[in-house]
Amino acid sequence: MSLPLAVPSLAPFPAPLPASLIFLAGVAVPFVLLHKARRGAEGECRRQTRMLEDEIVAHRRTHDELGRAKEAAEAANAAKTRYLVAVSHEIRSPLNAIYGYAQLLEREDAIPPAEAGGVIRRSSEHLTNLVEGLLDISRIESGVLQFRRDTVRLPALLDHIVDMFRMQAAAKNLTLDYTVDGMLPPFVRTDEKRLRQILINLLSNAIKYTQAGGAALTVRYRSQTAQIDVTDTGIGIAPEDMERIFEPFERGTSPDAAMQPGIGLGLAITRVLAGILGGEVTATSEVGRGSSFRLRMLLPEPMDAPASAPTHDRLVGYRGERRTILVIDDNAAQLVVVQHLLRPLDFHVFAATGGADGLALARRCTPDLVLLDVQLPGCSGWEIAARLRAMLGRAPRIVMVSANAHEYRAGGDGESDHDAFVSKPVDLDALLDTIGRQLGIDWIAAADESVGGSGDGASGGGGGGGATLPDAAAPYLETMRRHVKVGHVRAIATVLDDLEAGVPGSGGAVAEMRRMLENFDLRALARRIDDVA
Repeated sequence: MSLPLAVPSLAPFPAPLPASLIFLAGVAVPFVLLHKARRGAEGECRRQTRMLEDEIVAHRRTHDELGRAKEAAEAANAAKTRYLVAVSHEIRSPLNAIYGYAQLLEREDAIPPAEAGGVIRRSSEHLTNLVEGLLDISRIESGVLQFRRDTVRLPALLDHIVDMFRMQAAAKNLTLDYTVDGMLPPFVRTDEKRLRQILINLLSNAIKYTQAGGAALTVRYRSQTAQIDVTDTGIGIAPEDMERIFEPFERGTSPDAAMQPGIGLGLAITRVLAGILGGEVTATSEVGRGSSFRLRMLLPEPMDAPASAPTHDRLVGYRGERRTILVIDDNAAQLVVVQHLLRPLDFHVFAATGGADGLALARRCTPDLVLLDVQLPGCSGWEIAARLRAMLGRAPRIVMVSANAHEYRAGGDGESDHDAFVSKPVDLDALLDTIGRQLGIDWIAAADESVGGSGDGASGGGGGGGATLPDAAAPYLETMRRHVKVGHVRAIATVLDDLEAGVPGSGGAVAEMRRMLENFDLRALARRIDDVA
């Protein structure tokens, strides 16, 4: 049986497209592609336009910034010119005084030496403060300002600063009043140089900007904190200038202020230094009636104050064995100054102008203390200090002396080769203080009845004058020392009563000490306690 053959069916071919449709499609495709290309080009054009607009804005901003920078540079250049003129004037004025009085001294009888010396010293201090102020601005900006912790004789420091400005005030027919409200501790701990700088800046401005009337310094001390007010009857400060005057090279908008000498650094440095030392400076003022600046600062009393610290212009020597001091400095004038200071006080003084000579002298004289300049020909003082330690051990005290404040290193830590550091120009009072602390010296003052060790010529009897009290008075005197240190007046009075009642023959000494207590002269009272012990 045969099967039928299956044949697949074939679909018909689609009908061909009309020629017109094919033509239209051929024409439309280029138009579509052209439209897309045009839209892309328009987008790119808009993007480029925005970039150009942004660039124009950036150029305008850069141009404005360059304009402002140019104006600032021109203002800074003008300020620099004014600053250099002011500095030149500030330097030339004290230099002229130093130069003139030095010439008068050379003419011998033309002027009293004491008067010339006072003018030269004040002028030198002015120059020193000016230079230090310029350096301090640089140090503040670079963040390398260094501070010390000195044992400072606060009453003596304040007396010295007031004395500095009394003549300046008198020259302008101004008064300068100094008031201590309460009692001051004999010693405090702070950076003496910086505290001195702050007070000098404030008093200098008070006198500078006052034409009639005067200025006043008022000091209060409570709970380890000093409050120091400097007031004047000067030109005053406008309210809008109260903050501006604390900016470097700014002196306010007052024409009268602009006419005064100075470079506008004092208050800027004062506020920064006070802040770093843990204090603050505030100001109030009324135009035409005067200004008041208040300094509040923590000034703690030291735990171990020096036992004896008479005023340096009254020193005549020291108790105990004679001490030897070696001075190494390439400046011959500095050697002369130090020798004239120390030899009348009965020190053995040896001097050398170089490191090698100093080392050779040290081998021969075995000094108790070495004053060593940092900058020496051929080597540094630091190298000489190390060689002195290797040669003599830790026995001699080494005090570095330098005119470069950046060289400052406190020393005295048991690891450094030196024990202390003194800056040039050397303040002789500060130098004596340093020597006294390093050698543990018990100074003798001209007014001490015990000068010469015999007590001959002491005035009064019954325990007064230069006589000492019996051993039974020792507990009372030790208790009184502690009360004097903290300024406990009532407790001191009570101990004096007990001393007079408990120790026969102490009436004269007690009466003298009561007078000192009534005058709130605790420094003199402390010395008197030491004298009668």
